[in-house]
Amino acid sequence: MKLSLFTQRDENTWEIPAQGRMRVPAIIYADRALIEAMDDKVYQQVTNVATLPGIVDHAYAMPDAHWGYGFPIGGVAAFDAEQGGVISAGGVGFDISCGVRCLHTGLGADDIALAREPLADELYRRVPAGLGSTGQIHLGPRDMDDMLRGGAQWAVRQGYGTPQDLERIEEHGCMPDADPDQVSEKARHRQRNEMGTLGSGNHYLEVQYIDQVYEARIATAFNLREGDVVVSIHCGSRGLGHQIGTEFLRLMATSAASHGISLPDRELACAPIKSEIGQSYLGAMRSAVNCALANRQIITHLTRQAFDAVFPGSALPLLYDVSHNTCKPERHATNGEARLLYVHRKGATRAFGPGHAELPAALRDAGQPVLIGGSMGTCSYILAGTAQSEQRAFSSACHGAGRAMSRRQAKRQWRGRQIIDDLKRQGILIRSPSLRGVAEEAPLAYKDVSAVVDAADHAGLAQKVARLRPMVCVKG
Repeated sequence: MKLSLFTQRDENTWEIPAQGRMRVPAIIYADRALIEAMDDKVYQQVTNVATLPGIVDHAYAMPDAHWGYGFPIGGVAAFDAEQGGVISAGGVGFDISCGVRCLHTGLGADDIALAREPLADELYRRVPAGLGSTGQIHLGPRDMDDMLRGGAQWAVRQGYGTPQDLERIEEHGCMPDADPDQVSEKARHRQRNEMGTLGSGNHYLEVQYIDQVYEARIATAFNLREGDVVVSIHCGSRGLGHQIGTEFLRLMATSAASHGISLPDRELACAPIKSEIGQSYLGAMRSAVNCALANRQIITHLTRQAFDAVFPGSALPLLYDVSHNTCKPERHATNGEARLLYVHRKGATRAFGPGHAELPAALRDAGQPVLIGGSMGTCSYILAGTAQSEQRAFSSACHGAGRAMSRRQAKRQWRGRQIIDDLKRQGILIRSPSLRGVAEEAPLAYKDVSAVVDAADHAGLAQKVARLRPMVCVKG
């Protein structure tokens, strides 16, 4: 993008003044190289978001921002329902509550190195992955309703994990006010056999070791040490969330005019929060959040079984689970007062700072773990929320590397078998049902995650705590 479009506030803060139909300014957090490399559509989309009714303070884009459906991926915006604020299905995304959870293993890199092949095979055998993948759980109508209301709490009641897990999950594993009655039969049908599955695209289960700690005090609070092995699980609400997004985007787009909303882009479909459509979407979206939380909880159980088969007696306690495709009501200070705002984070991670009441007691002094996934074969990061992030972007940070090229471009440039072989020579084992999917997710199809994380750190969105390197990756 052209830097002349922005007013540079500091090294990593680029503001677009309010102009035309924009109700508020927009800000993109990135260093000079990242913002220059961003697609022009990020500028167009973040300024479009700034035109929506009831938006508060600014429209934001994170350092990993790239073009999305309506909202940019990496977009953050907050709306006040009392000021006619809207909720946008495009501002949440199709993979509702896609997120990352991180598990301790109690093992070291040397332990994994001695059993890398059998562990990779066992994880791949137990955790279904790939487009249309199905698992061993088959939900009838009553079970589906219970899951959509109960989330990870439902999964724990079914024997998938322990009550202690729930303390380390957003919303204690269950998003309140879910309304399964707003979830269509088609969405339910798509999900009935998909619980406990990774799905496809950029979803993964990865065994990683910590190769660098940046902030010793916070790392100690998070129980992270150099050489430790952790497991990261990245997935969401599968077919159910996608179907909800599809249906409500269409409904919001066709009804916008009746609410007096003039959309700068049809893909930016939205509805007033207090409208019937807005409330219906919130009920369905919260159900999808619970679906995603239950899904990651079941995959956690399957992962623990796989580790126990290779390393008997291993426990894998949960560090944290955080989503990055949601809209949540949160209290934030703006213009000197605390207000209840509906914060959209699409490809952006919540990053509450130290002392926040919603954080587990054991983590509260350190701040919320912010889990940043890299691309297959590259490093990932654990960060911590900062007090400064509250003022910077409603306590939000980036969520990953962000794509640098489309999946179609990646397929033209790489072959899946070539990537698997190259990564194996680097000591990284890949297990995937799709060579095409591996090609689409080639590491170089993504931005440099280290540059993205450094920009987020320098901008005060979140603080670097530890860097993770992959050893085994089960890829959808």
